Amino acid sequence: MSKQKEILKGYRVLDFGRYIAGPFCGALLSDFGAEVIRVERVKGSEDRFTTPVSDEEDGSMFLQMNRNKLGFTLNPMKPEGKEIIAKLTKTADVIIANLPEKTLEAMGLDFESLSKVNPKIILTSNTAFGTSGPYADRVGFDGVAQAMSGSMDMTGSPDLPTKNYAPYVDFCSASLAAFGTCMALMEREKTGKGQRVQTSLLATALTMTNGLIIEQELLNVNREATFNRGQTAAPSDTFRTKDGWILIATVGQPLFERWVNLIGESQWLVDERFKDDLSRGNNSELISQRMSEWCAERTTKEAIEELDKARIPVGEVLKANEVVNEPHIEARNLFQKIPYPNIKDSVPIVASPLELSENPGEIKTRAPLLGEHTNQILEELGYSDEEITNLRDKRIV
Repeated sequence: MSKQKEILKGYRVLDFGRYIAGPFCGALLSDFGAEVIRVERVKGSEDRFTTPVSDEEDGSMFLQMNRNKLGFTLNPMKPEGKEIIAKLTKTADVIIANLPEKTLEAMGLDFESLSKVNPKIILTSNTAFGTSGPYADRVGFDGVAQAMSGSMDMTGSPDLPTKNYAPYVDFCSASLAAFGTCMALMEREKTGKGQRVQTSLLATALTMTNGLIIEQELLNVNREATFNRGQTAAPSDTFRTKDGWILIATVGQPLFERWVNLIGESQWLVDERFKDDLSRGNNSELISQRMSEWCAERTTKEAIEELDKARIPVGEVLKANEVVNEPHIEARNLFQKIPYPNIKDSVPIVASPLELSENPGEIKTRAPLLGEHTNQILEELGYSDEEITNLRDKRIV
């Protein structure tokens, strides 16, 4: 890819994030050319070692979240560490930090402190609950936001509220943070001033369940979880085939008409129980039962071929060990195989999910080893070899 096409080339981002919401925001920016420096603890931040996949305990998600980044270690709580932060801040455009507000203040990463050093700085931060309200000082992860948004209550069954395995709240918060950061950079071009960009896990999660909450507040329907079976349209559920599972989803009259014609129940088109999406949702158990019978007579391949021919949305329920080599995923090169030290096989990292025809994102480099670029960055800041050695001896970096 031509370097001239990297939209964010020339912008420097300091990523003090942890786990997903901060680091994935940085990853998205790095895909499109921003220089992102991942700042970790001297011994390595906790997310580096989560779900280890190598002899050195490199975490699987760390490898995904920190592609394209430079690795830098720092103790920001010591005076020399704060001095380094100030020097880095003067060179930076954006600082990412998904840390509690009091921690930001203790590290000198609060917006007021940063603005004194660099009035053009943009601080992009993510918290669990936001920086106001009675829970502002609480800590929390993705699952906490899922629980408090109504999502868990409507997933699984009434007897067992269920968290989604994929931490979608974290990823969506990171995506919103990247979006907000780009808007702040655009605004800075007009005003010359930086600003603060904030997301919170709870606000993101509530955005996802807002339709459910609106319906409840206005109609008092008191829905209960029904596993994978949809409640506001049907058929929308998972179904067992002769050799696996599929999921289908239908919404709207045209899809329902195609479905009843496919399974041979055209009389349902004049049945009052199925007159519209909501009626079908109210009778979704009956509809799912009929679809289960249809699927039980077919293999997954046969069912998908017939459903696809009828233009009904369908997907096979894949196991993790089937995903990378699924024909469509493989044909579109949705995974990039990235070599990494200490790991025998290449690491399958999902390419940028955002596609721009003129300015495509790209995974150019693997995630950094711990402190891999610390010396390089300190030298750029003007530190001598002797000073860097002294900083290492004192465990500042």
